[in-house]
Amino acid sequence: MKDSKWTWRTVSLVSILATLLLITGFVYAVGDILNPKGEQFLSSLPQETAAPTAAADDEYKILALGDSLAKGTGDNSGQGFVKRTVDALSANGGKAELLGNMGINGLTTAALQSKLQEEGVQYALRQANVILISIGGNDLFRGSDILGTGGSSGQAAAAEKPSEQTVPQSTKAPANNKVEGTTPVPTASAGDLTPESLLSALPGAAKRLGSILDTVAEVNPQAQVYYIGLYNPFGDIEGLLIPGNQAVTAWNNAAMDMINKHQNMTLVPTFDLFDRHLAKYLSNDHFHPNGDGYQRMSERIVQAVR
Repeated sequence: MKDSKWTWRTVSLVSILATLLLITGFVYAVGDILNPKGEQFLSSLPQETAAPTAAADDEYKILALGDSLAKGTGDNSGQGFVKRTVDALSANGGKAELLGNMGINGLTTAALQSKLQEEGVQYALRQANVILISIGGNDLFRGSDILGTGGSSGQAAAAEKPSEQTVPQSTKAPANNKVEGTTPVPTASAGDLTPESLLSALPGAAKRLGSILDTVAEVNPQAQVYYIGLYNPFGDIEGLLIPGNQAVTAWNNAAMDMINKHQNMTLVPTFDLFDRHLAKYLSNDHFHPNGDGYQRMSERIVQAVR
């Protein structure tokens, strides 16, 4: 009898404990549903994706390549469109750094092709996220010094070699303004600037421009490239308006066709800036822009970059 009595007491005690355990588990389950434990952890997670810190889109690392326009020849302040563009992009809290200006007076497409093979130039290209290119004017106008001012692209190239400046003009080989790193550039006269003569330089030069753009894209496919279109500096000279406009328009159209093959390239037009405003925007050499002309070019570039 005693064993049976203790057995029932044991069973009753176990039943009570089991019931209490079930009640406790039920209470915890209800509490977990009403106040889930994970809520505190979830509330600490960001509610939206944070904006990225200032990066490539806001930090312009600029490299300039090309001819005397890239260098800023004609601007008494020495800024040209390159320095003006950097300053404008740096205004109002912007961040812009000029990695280098590799503009060279008298540079042609052939010479720039060669320079792009240099290790130092390719290194600079890889560091930039904005690349400004001005090239083609010396190919199209072929070192012309139509006004006899000595301010042409060919004469500008000679200015970098003092030893040649001391040679009397009569002793120099006619029609051979040699640009360093290129084949001789024939000098054009006013009579030479016919639509036919100007357009004759277009196919070869345009092909070289295409090669230049392809090389830049290959060396740095992430950079944004801005090619500066040509203008006609002789539009106010009788007999040169029509052939000059035709040649420059054909060149810019050819450049646009090549630029459109690259997603990260833009042609910055300048023809309309100088058309009928040459007296206001050209320097005394009647070929390169003055400070005001470079300022207008810079404003156009900044619009494209931003």
